[in-house]
Amino acid sequence: MRIEKKKTKPIFLGGVQIGGDAPVVVQSMTCSDTRDIRSTVAQILELENAGCEMIRVAVPDETAAVAIREIKEKIHIPLVADIHFNHRLAIKAMRSGADGVRINPGNIPEYGIREIVKRAKASAKVIRIGINAGSLDREIAARHGGTTAAALVESALQNIRRLEEMDFGAIKLSLKSSDVATTIEAYRLVSQMTDYPLHLGVTEAGTLIQAAIKSAIGIGILLHEGIGDTLRVSVTGHPVQEMGVAYGILGALKIRNVGPDIISCPTCGRCEIDLVGLTERVERELKGLKTPLKVALMGCVVNGPGEAAEADIGIAGGRGAGMLFKKGKIVRKIREEEFIPVLLGEIRAMTGVG
Repeated sequence: MRIEKKKTKPIFLGGVQIGGDAPVVVQSMTCSDTRDIRSTVAQILELENAGCEMIRVAVPDETAAVAIREIKEKIHIPLVADIHFNHRLAIKAMRSGADGVRINPGNIPEYGIREIVKRAKASAKVIRIGINAGSLDREIAARHGGTTAAALVESALQNIRRLEEMDFGAIKLSLKSSDVATTIEAYRLVSQMTDYPLHLGVTEAGTLIQAAIKSAIGIGILLHEGIGDTLRVSVTGHPVQEMGVAYGILGALKIRNVGPDIISCPTCGRCEIDLVGLTERVERELKGLKTPLKVALMGCVVNGPGEAAEADIGIAGGRGAGMLFKKGKIVRKIREEEFIPVLLGEIRAMTGVG
């Protein structure tokens, strides 16, 4: 089944289209100190190599805002400045070359919002309205009996109206909660009420496994319903970990096919090869590969030949040996010690990657 994505208002962050008929864009946020230009650039370049298409950096003070200029000169993807409380930092960040700013209008005074909008309009920047359950306006939360989906949506719509009254429309919107069900409900509701592009994410999702579970459910359900224009998988730890989960979600739903899809059986008493070691090594070696490729690594003769035969390339293993399959046809029999060099060599030949 092909997923029909909801058409939202197209906006442009740097040279990247968000919304409209554009594909879902994967973004992340650095965990480095933005004032440390060298480490921040290194992290962004590593993220770029892993597939990140848009990056957000924290701007806690003026030094960080000024650092954006030099960071921008050394990276290749749009950059968003994350701003809280101080509108002057947003203006300074945009003057330094940030393609957009992420703000929570609830913690910036009205005159500050007007100054941010004035600068964004003059320099064609994007503003993301970021509504988080953890920083929701107390009066709105009280009216709804807590940080409910309806409360998040009311805050979002209220802040959209503020920007629209200032004749500003280059808006992206997020409504995040650490509660998966609340996140899903909030995005479903707001998607019916506005056509601005939506940035998906489950905030404060935890370390890798927990973040992958919560994001796959929360982001995955929304994407399956055609909701969402950009996404971030929030992982406690190095942000490069987010890329595999993000593209895994998109690939599983057949929304975007980027990089290898590795299929491997869970192993059982019939497995007579080191399938765990084989799979881990292949995953490491193929990390960063952008070419869509279905790779099957199967450990026995029950489902192995069938799964491997349906893949672009695969191995069905037996005792100390296995059959190499390529696009549904047996290529040859190989010894277990040949699995990795032969498989990687074939993949390099197929993808043109040396």
